[in-house]
Amino acid sequence: MAASLLLRHSSAVFFCQSSSLFLAKNNPSRSFTSIKMERGEASEETAAKTTKKVFVAGATGKTGKRIVEQLLSRGFAVKAGVRDVEKAKTSFKDDPSLQFVRADVTEGPEKLAEAIGDDSQAVICATGFRPGFDLFAPWKTDNFGTVNLVDACRKQGVDRFVLISSILVNGAAMGQILNPAYIFLNVFGLTLVAKLQAEKYIKRSGINYTIVRPGGLKNDPPTGNVVMEPEDTLSAGSISRDQVAEVAVEALLHEESSFKVVEIVARPDAPKLSYKDLFASVKGV
Repeated sequence: MAASLLLRHSSAVFFCQSSSLFLAKNNPSRSFTSIKMERGEASEETAAKTTKKVFVAGATGKTGKRIVEQLLSRGFAVKAGVRDVEKAKTSFKDDPSLQFVRADVTEGPEKLAEAIGDDSQAVICATGFRPGFDLFAPWKTDNFGTVNLVDACRKQGVDRFVLISSILVNGAAMGQILNPAYIFLNVFGLTLVAKLQAEKYIKRSGINYTIVRPGGLKNDPPTGNVVMEPEDTLSAGSISRDQVAEVAVEALLHEESSFKVVEIVARPDAPKLSYKDLFASVKGV
């Protein structure tokens, strides 16, 4: 559990508003789905094809890459923010709907705003620090990096934010301070504390957010159905990265996900529910 949580590290997604699809600035409760229904469009995928770009930070990570691939498969255009553009291109198949731009979340909101551009309707941040000797690395990436992305979204008028965080980020308040996973992850520069502080910044930002807290991430294909619970509920469990990516994309399609923190794991004995019902089952702010 602890090892799989560490390997995952956080991804974060920011979904920017668009003029006619996602949540409008003057009415943040309107979702992509509700607008689709107003227009009588045949499907979410059909409507998605009319959108502009979704920005994904950390697009070459194990979870970020899956998010990019799932967005493309659903008809979205994607702007992949990466540190090394040429290297990143070798990780993906050629796709006219995929664009690469250099982006480093630790370099500040001004440069990130330039990378996001005024043509992005969404930002998906799938970043996570790399374990090493720098004990400040979790704060540089999982805290300050996420804050930089929020500020960059503000500069570009982005009003939808989806963050991939982690279960147990608020483990101390949950009475899980002796949980081995909580202890292990915080050994690396207080990783979970850094993530929690970033979550708090997002909530104060005014941006329409969905914070997704997965359990331990597995590279294997899904072996169970998604279980979704409110924040500070789950203290164990795992989930396929494929399902985490799916939840991130689905959050953009359902207004029920707005202004919510959801925790997710997968269980073989869990009933298969629609994402609309899963998000609706979790109380928001």
